[in-house]
Amino acid sequence: MDGIAGSEGKTAVRYARAVLEDHIAKKSSEYPALPPSFETMKGVFVTLTIRGELRGCIGFPTPVRSLREGIREAALSAALNDPRFPPVRPEELDRILVEVTILTEPEPVLCAPEERPRCIKAGRDGLIISGAGRSGLLLPQVATEYGWDEEEFLDHTCLKAGLPPGSWRRHDVELFSFQGEVFSENEEIS
Repeated sequence: MDGIAGSEGKTAVRYARAVLEDHIAKKSSEYPALPPSFETMKGVFVTLTIRGELRGCIGFPTPVRSLREGIREAALSAALNDPRFPPVRPEELDRILVEVTILTEPEPVLCAPEERPRCIKAGRDGLIISGAGRSGLLLPQVATEYGWDEEEFLDHTCLKAGLPPGSWRRHDVELFSFQGEVFSENEEIS
């Protein structure tokens, strides 16, 4: 994957954490120095969890912002604007685990719809499904977290889009795949 180096991944997570501390807790945070790679256009998601439970996840699947801007906006949106959760409160920040996923550009899965389970790999690929005026996205790590095989992953991506399971078999439903490099804070946050 044409991504960033491991040390830069740690910097991405520290940067996302500093943004949250600065804007939510109103703490004067020390922002890490960002290398030049953070000015490249990349798709990025920021995921927030507390004790393994999702607390917010928002991002940009396509490279429409620099990595620096994308991480900042995704971190704040995951904390404050994920419609599934109330905004993160300052007292929650010490318990939140921050994860940053840097994405490759989504590419169409070019095979017959019935062959799609053989054209993707659960745990490696993230998916975007689009049809009937709806779309849904699941990051690559979601299939691993839930132990889904390729068909289950496709079905759950349909559900995320508000489409019935199995819609991925339809010719009028588009499927895109991408990969992601996942960088996370120390798992010992309690």
